Amino acid sequence: MNKDLVTGGAGFIGSNLVDQLVQDGDEVIVVDDLSMGLASNIPTSPKVTFYEHSITDHGFMKDLLLEEQFDYIYLLAAIASVADSVARPYETHQINQEANIFILETIRENKLPIKKVLFTSSAAIYGNNPELPKHEDSTIDPLTPYAIDKFATERFVIDYGKLYNIPTVAVRFFNVYGPRQNPKSPYSGVLSLITQAAKLQSAFTIFGDGEQTRDFVFIQDVIQALELLSKKSEVIHQVFNVGAGQHTSLNQVIKVYEQIINRDLQIIRKPERTGDIKNSYADINSLRKIGYQPHYDISTGLKLYWESLTD
Repeated sequence: MNKDLVTGGAGFIGSNLVDQLVQDGDEVIVVDDLSMGLASNIPTSPKVTFYEHSITDHGFMKDLLLEEQFDYIYLLAAIASVADSVARPYETHQINQEANIFILETIRENKLPIKKVLFTSSAAIYGNNPELPKHEDSTIDPLTPYAIDKFATERFVIDYGKLYNIPTVAVRFFNVYGPRQNPKSPYSGVLSLITQAAKLQSAFTIFGDGEQTRDFVFIQDVIQALELLSKKSEVIHQVFNVGAGQHTSLNQVIKVYEQIINRDLQIIRKPERTGDIKNSYADINSLRKIGYQPHYDISTGLKLYWESLTD
């Protein structure tokens, strides 16, 4: 039986991953300070131990790593809001970079026998680079403290792996959506905001013509990718885009939603915001080569998301 650490395991992506790991029969330890996540997201299972704690507490993290001797470590804890990172750059840096490097350093110093360390980065690192689709070797243009820390930590994770013989891998998430996404979170994706508007029958604001596109990837496809890269392949010291490999416009999303809920959404249209990225989608060929296959298109994914909120 594997023993796994999931930092940020009470969050949207983290808790869905914990569910899957429990299903796999693993023993899972979650560390989350609940600044973004919810304790209610964590499955109640004898296989899960939850510590409400910040990963910036180096003493606590070191003791945990030495005591538990994890097989797999999933680094998801982060200040996930770009706006927050701009407002609190140093605090973001301590969580999004420092704390993760300390975990790597503890593994290195104590030669901990880890099967895989997986770090979750973000498509935000590509910034305004107009090249489409985004390849893993596309130009990097991080525009915020959030994106800078994500990219720097990604490099630390990969290079620590190479230098000190630690099996590491990193992923760049595109627009993940699905059950447990928190619409109150400032980082909340546009899909959870549209969902909230549909649920409350309130208005949703579109900036610009609605033709801006994103690579929306359903949470279960993301979990498939994380499992593939950690447990089901030998791949190390590489970075992978995680998306659906499709670009969908906001106007298309609204159309699909109106079909699902069988009524029109109230849309307010406002001028385009400066600095908003117009189009973004992932080249996922690297991930496909190791067996990844997205199973959810925008219609099936949104339907499941909607059902999870209206049960």
